[in-house]
This record gives sequence, structure tokens and C-alpha cells, in this order.
Amino acid sequence: MPTKATDKKHGKKLVIVESPGKIKTIAGYLGEGFEVAASMGHIRDLPQPSDLPAEMKKTSLGKFAVDVENGFEPYYVVSSDKKKKVAELKAALKDADELYLATDGDREGEAIAWHLLQVLKPKVPVHRLTFPEITKEAVQRALLEMRDVDMPMVDAQETRRILDRLYGYEISPVLWRKVARGLSAGRVQSVATRLVVERERERMAFRTASYWDLTGTFTPVDESKGSAFPAKLVAVDGSRIASGKDYSDRGELKAAGTVRLDEESARSLAAGLASANFAIRSVDTKPYTRRPAAPFTTSTLQQEAARKLRFSSKMTMQVAQRLYENGYITYMRTDSPALSDQAVNAARRQASELYGAEYVPEARRVYKGKSKNAQEAHEAIRPAGDSFRTPAQVAKALRGDEFRLYELIWKRTVASQMADAKGSTASLRLGAVSADGRDAEFSASGTVITFRGFLAAYEEGRDADRNADSDDDAAQGSRLPNVTKGDSLGATSVEAVGHETSPPPRYTEASLVKVLEERGIGRPSTYAATMSTIMDRGYVSTRGQALVPTWIAFSVVRLLEEHFHNYVDYDFTAELEEDLDRISRGETKRVEWLDSFYYGDRKETGLHTIVNDLGEIDARRINSIEIAEGITLRVGKFGPYLEKPLPDDAPEGTEPQRANVPEDLAPDELTAEKAIELMETPVSQERMLGTDPGTGREIVAREGRYGPYVIELIPEPSAEDLANQPVEYYKNGKPKPPKKPAKVKPRTGSLFKTMTVDTVTLEDALKLMNLPRVLGVDAEGKEITVQNGRFGPYLKKGSDSRSIGSEEEIFTITLEQALEIYSQPKQRGGRAVTPPLAEFGDDPTSEKPIVVKDGRFGAYITDGVTNITVPGSMAIEELTREQAIDMLAEKRAKGPAPKKTTRRAPAKRKVAAGK
Repeated sequence: MPTKATDKKHGKKLVIVESPGKIKTIAGYLGEGFEVAASMGHIRDLPQPSDLPAEMKKTSLGKFAVDVENGFEPYYVVSSDKKKKVAELKAALKDADELYLATDGDREGEAIAWHLLQVLKPKVPVHRLTFPEITKEAVQRALLEMRDVDMPMVDAQETRRILDRLYGYEISPVLWRKVARGLSAGRVQSVATRLVVERERERMAFRTASYWDLTGTFTPVDESKGSAFPAKLVAVDGSRIASGKDYSDRGELKAAGTVRLDEESARSLAAGLASANFAIRSVDTKPYTRRPAAPFTTSTLQQEAARKLRFSSKMTMQVAQRLYENGYITYMRTDSPALSDQAVNAARRQASELYGAEYVPEARRVYKGKSKNAQEAHEAIRPAGDSFRTPAQVAKALRGDEFRLYELIWKRTVASQMADAKGSTASLRLGAVSADGRDAEFSASGTVITFRGFLAAYEEGRDADRNADSDDDAAQGSRLPNVTKGDSLGATSVEAVGHETSPPPRYTEASLVKVLEERGIGRPSTYAATMSTIMDRGYVSTRGQALVPTWIAFSVVRLLEEHFHNYVDYDFTAELEEDLDRISRGETKRVEWLDSFYYGDRKETGLHTIVNDLGEIDARRINSIEIAEGITLRVGKFGPYLEKPLPDDAPEGTEPQRANVPEDLAPDELTAEKAIELMETPVSQERMLGTDPGTGREIVAREGRYGPYVIELIPEPSAEDLANQPVEYYKNGKPKPPKKPAKVKPRTGSLFKTMTVDTVTLEDALKLMNLPRVLGVDAEGKEITVQNGRFGPYLKKGSDSRSIGSEEEIFTITLEQALEIYSQPKQRGGRAVTPPLAEFGDDPTSEKPIVVKDGRFGAYITDGVTNITVPGSMAIEELTREQAIDMLAEKRAKGPAPKKTTRRAPAKRKVAAGK
């Protein structure tokens, strides 16, 4: 229900926001006379066509819930789970003299405000306002900057919604018919999937090249000029030495005028330089200046949180949503890196207070967006308020992920208004002539920071660099001696080092988001949902932070490239975003644009035309990839497999030779050699283990799609069994036809990693098929079981699961051991319980054992009831029993930390009331 900010009976002003998480804070800032309620996101949306009234299903609305023959008019409905909310808002509006629509200031928020107007039909004055941040100052400013609903923005959102419905509902069925059921196509998700697949194709086509170079450590003969420093060979006889960037992805040297060193020539050169006389050939010194990064946009926040905090895009947006709703940061969906005047003043003031006046430049820094299609209605993501709270000031209120993200945003914002980092970069060239007469030249460079500037607060993270070499880093980042041209050097060591070129790195969420934004594909506010979708649909899996496409993604992308090329074309998709921007600015009309997109010229272009003229699509070809000569990978109903074609003279009915592709094998790892190995690996046939003495059924071990397993064989019912079934009769007394007995589901069990089809025993099989194993009950009568799962063996008590060490423990762990595990604090991320770092006996108050455990945020002391972090200044080895007891007692005295209510951002509803 709405939260009231006053008990006054007259003159009430109803304010509607999107999320209930904002209600209490905003109501407090508005004061008397206002009542704040939440719409819980969209109140209505396009229904599924199957949910349309029967009389509409046969009309031009029937296919999409959009009338494609009459101005692309959408049919909206209020979903069943929003009807109560709509009734509450209508009831609240009856007692109001004014209505304030305070939904978010982006296209979605503008559309929600418009839908509220359409459904609530207010007869009182209506005002539109937005809160870029939820602070008292921002709320008061918003009341002075009220406006009408921005209809061009509403049109742009509605166009985008209809566009996505047309795209998905026309193309997805083609995927169902030609690839697999349950797949989906989407304007942004399909292009994102194509990017990941294209990168994997590049990796599959990549051929490694090897090359050699030399590294050395050198010392000035005049020791007063400095100490030893590393350098790397860059030229031989005046020709540049080839490095990784000089090779193509086919392993060919592409740079003209470069010299490739092989192992033999590199080692002979190193040996020839062992006693050579080295000297400095040139010294070049340049001033070094580095500017701070711009404040966060939605995209850059997702990228940096992935690099520094290991957050997924989805997690970043969820945490940012909570910080915004609770008044800690500004609105988190923005394309603009610009800061308001108040924010610039706050950042400069705080930088001066914390680091000194010299760390703040005379001129204010102004940032402008660089991405295509930027919508800059909001300012950058920054700490909320006209003055910023430092991380130390919010440490008691924010914990865990919320604190870490706030700290990241605070550092980036303050650093963005700080002075440049200053210093100097020196580059040295040194060389000598080897014993065999070859002239070798080495290079070293180093940067000395004389004024840290913004680096005192923050340094931006970077994505992995292809062909980056640790030797390069050492040679380029060292502190160099104060030498001059002609100075003699001694070679402490000169070594030949071999290298191999690297394939293009796979995308991470951070780098994929960066590319999508740079290409102008989609909106940064939707990238988190896009990442979740391509993973949920089975197009992409993760390996560490890398995104690895599945073989089914290859099939989907191939079909789309060959038959819907424009709709996964990067420039075409970016142009769609630009068109939506033009609609939002009132420069393009919604209906005309949708007609052009869907119908085109009604001959060759337009989605409707292309779908209707697809012709025959060879599903077998779409789902096949040649891996090696005579070996083809096929994407089948139960997953990918390898197949060899049958010889021409094979007898009719002969099955081709096939082999399963291991699930954990990435596409670029399925080389021709690996494919031949899989085809030649003998597949264990079904192996009979014996008879279950309890049921008399036979038990066999088999190789399956998801690995080896055991299963009991259920015999088919005999004619006698069927004849002995009870007879059922119709009401007229005639007997019904005999029913086929319900099929009994056989017991199964996956083999442990240490078992194989050839080695598993009948005893093992019976144990595996009887999992989960019941250990007993705890003091409250809750049953505890042990079983195996996707992520390893674990205990289960109600909804509380705890990992255990090894699969073998499933059959040996006792109830007492399980109770001991449950007595310990649950560890984040499902990690197995590890031995304590220290033990101090029983606590005199709780009478429970005191231990020191290793947690996500460092070591902590616990008695199983109370936890207290070990201070960073205190070594665990020096911690005493008395100190542990005192720290626990002090924590108990303070009482539990106040719980924060963390509400999820409401999902955008797909259904919602007739228009």
C-alpha cells in the first residue's frame, strides 16, 4: 500500500514512483501533504497472442497483439498480478487533489508514466517530474522543474517494444523448426551472440607462430649512475626484430622489413653477446601526462565492476539499483559522463580536503560522451547529494557488494576532477656487436611519476591485451639509471627467449559491453539483460570470465547470417538505435518507421517480406560444421556429436560412425587432431553388472550424453501381466479396453569421477542408485541428506545446502560430521568447509568452540553464533585466546547489525488492461 507522509485529510498530492524501495525516503523528503505509492514497474504490456480474446485472434492483431494492418496499434492489457496494484492506485487517486508521476527519466520510465495516465484516467491536475538522485535537494529541485509527459519518448519506447515483438515472433519460429525448440532471436541478443561466435571462429582459424628474441640485464660501468635494469632486443643489423603483433592470425609474418629469429639464431646471438662491450646509443626523455577517466556511465560502470570487482553486468545493475533507491548514488541508467555543477563542486572540494589543494586543477573538467547514440538526459553515475559521503562515512550503513560498488563510484567521481598525473618517460637504446659480427640493439624505457595527481585516488582497470608479453612490461616499466649517450654498460645476463603468438582473446562481459557500446548496438541499460539472455538460452557459457559460445550458437548465427543477414548486421542494428533516437526527438514518426521496417518495399525488403520468401532451408547443412576431412560436427537434438559419412557401398540400414563431443570442450579446442582422437577412441559398450538382490532387476553401466551412469532395466509387461489387469467398465456396463500399465521410471545414478563403465561394481551401482542418502535428523527434527550434484557432493537440510570434500565422502560421512558442518557459518559461493585457521577452545559465554575461519572478506573469529573480523593490523599467529574472547564479547554487547531491506528492482511485466 502507499506510504503516507501526512495524516491531513485534504489537499493530498499523490506521487507515483516505479519501485517501492524509494517510497519511504521520498515520502520523508516531501513532507506533509504528499502520499507516495509505487507502480512496481510497468502496469501493462503486450499480452502473449495466445492470451488474446477469441474474437481478436482471427484479426490482424492475432499474430503479435499488434495490429500490423492498422497503424501498428498495440493492444495492451493489465496483467493479473498487477490488477490489485492498479486498484490500489485508483483508490489512492480518489482522495488526491493532484497527481505527480515520478517514474524514472528514461524511455521506459516515460512510458510507464503514460500508461499510468491511460489506465488511471485522472480528473485532477497531473505533473511529470523525475529524481536523478534521491536526496532532499534533488527532490526539492524536481518539484520546481515539473513538465508534461514527453510523448516522443513514449513513442520511441513503444516503437522499440513493437520492434522487438515483430523481430522475435517472426524469426524465433524459424530457429525452432531448423535448429531446436526453445531458442529465441532478438534485436540485440542475436548480434551479441554473433560477436561471440565470430571471435571463436577467429580462434578456430588461428595458427600459432613461434618467434624468439633476447632479453638482458645491464649495469652502468660507472656505478654512481644507477643500478641494473632490463632491456629487450629490438633490432639486428639495423632490421627490426619481429614480435607477436607482426604475425597474422594464419601464423604468417605480415610486416615487411622485419627479421624473424628462430631458436638457433637467437641462442647463437645470445652466446656471441655474452662478453660484448655494450654502450648507450641514445637517450630520449619526454614529459609524461595522464588524465583521469571520465565519471561512470552505465556501460563503463559495468565494465569496471567486471574488471575490479568481478561482478557480472546483472549483478552490477542490481547493486546499483539498491544504492540509487536508498539515496547513495544518482540514477544508474545513463549514457552521459557529464557532472552537474553541484557534483563538480562537491568532487573538487572533497579532493582538496582529502589530498590537498595542489591535487585540484584550476579549471573544472568537463566530459562529453564518446559512444554512438548516447542519450545524455541524465548526468553521470556519482555519489548522491550536493556533498559526497566518503566510503568511511557509509561503511556502517553499507556492507559487502553495496559498499564495494559505492567505493568504486566515489573514487572514480572524485578522481575525475583531480589534476593530471605528471612525470617523465625515458627511452634508452643500447647495443653491441656480437662475436660473429652481428650488431644487436636493445631498448628499455621507464616512467617516473613525479606528481601522482588523480592516481592518488583511482586508476582505471584494463582488459587483457593480446600478445602482451611480460618481458615487454619489464623492459618498458623499469626505473632507468641516469646515463648519457656513449656510457659503457656491463651485461649481467643475455638470454634467448621463445614466444608463441596468441589467438584473439575471448570476450568477457566487460569487453563485450564495451564493443556493443562502441558500435552503437542496443542501450547500455539493457546490456545486463542481454548477457543474461544469451547465457540462459544456452548460446554462451562462461569459462572463468571468458564467454565461450556453444555449438548451438554456431548453428543459430549461421542461419541468421545466411537468411536474415541485415538483422544481425552490426551497422544495421546500430542504425535501428539511431532511428529510435530520432523518434524520441520527434524527428521521425513511429508508424511510418514501423511500416518501413516490417513491410519495406513489399517486394524484396522488410521483415515480413523476407520471412514469407525464405524458401527451403537445409536444416542439416545449417547444423553441420566440417572439423576435419571426412569428419563433420553436427548439432543434434541431444547436443553436438561427430560423424563420419558412410562409404558408398555400405549396406542399407548401416549407422554412420559417431562420437559424442565432451561438454567441457570449447569449440576452438575441437581441432582436426582432437576430432580424429575422439572418433578413434573406443566407446565402452553397455556392461552388465549383475542383479539387484532386492528387486531382481538387472543393473547395467552405460556411456551417456552427460557422462557414464548406471541404470536398472525394467522389463516390459508380459501378456500375462496385461491380461491380469483389473477390468474397468463404462456406465452402460460394457468393459473398457485394457489400459497399458504406467511405465515405471528406472533408478539411475551418475558415476563418480573416479569410476568408469569398465571398473564400476554392482555394489557401487546399488549405492549410486539409492542416492540421496539419509543421514538422520537434527535437534529440530529436520532431515539431513547427502547427495551428488552438478557442482559436487553436498549436504542438504531443508533449503540449506553445504558442500563437502569429495564424492567418496557421500558414502562415509556420518550424521555427527554433518551436524558439525552445519554448526559452522555458511561460506559464500558454495565452497567446501575448510579447516579453521586457529582454534581457542570453548567460549565462556556461549560454551561453543572458538575458531578463526577464512572468509570472503578475510579472516574472522566465530563461535558459531557471533562473528567478528580479525583486524588487518593483527596477525593470526599473534592472536591469543583472551583477545578472541574479548572481541566476541564486545561484538555481542553491540548487538546485531541493523538489517537493511534490499528489494529487487521490479521486473518489466510482459502483460498488463485492454487499451
